[in-house]
Amino acid sequence: MASASAHADQDVSATPGSPVLEKALGRSPRARLGRNARLRSESAFREAFQTEGLPARTLVLWVRSAPDANRRVGVVASKRTFRLAVDRNRAKRLLREAFRLQRHRIQNGADFVLLARRAILDVRRQRVEADLLHALSRARLLLP
Repeated sequence: MASASAHADQDVSATPGSPVLEKALGRSPRARLGRNARLRSESAFREAFQTEGLPARTLVLWVRSAPDANRRVGVVASKRTFRLAVDRNRAKRLLREAFRLQRHRIQNGADFVLLARRAILDVRRQRVEADLLHALSRARLLLP
């Protein structure tokens, strides 16, 4: 009984991902990469893979320019590169989060496919973001 009342007294506003903490950090509490921000069709992936990829240490970036393009992202982590599902999921999660955090800096009119490279498992999200920004700047797709 004592543990239940002690647990109820904890301050949950400082937990990671809480709306209070996100607002204090200047982020929208509901900022997420929804379904409309993701590439889902096989044809869109095929079109992107027809272009030349821009490699970085942790990822390879393909850009798809099309009339319906609107800064959407598709993420790939192959079973050949990442044998374990937990590794594939972590790689995809890191790529999606890096893209979500930098999406506002990207010019409109293009969609992107991000392929995870093995090195992504050895780095933190900030390094993945830096690699993404480097690839985007090489493609001249960052806003001034």
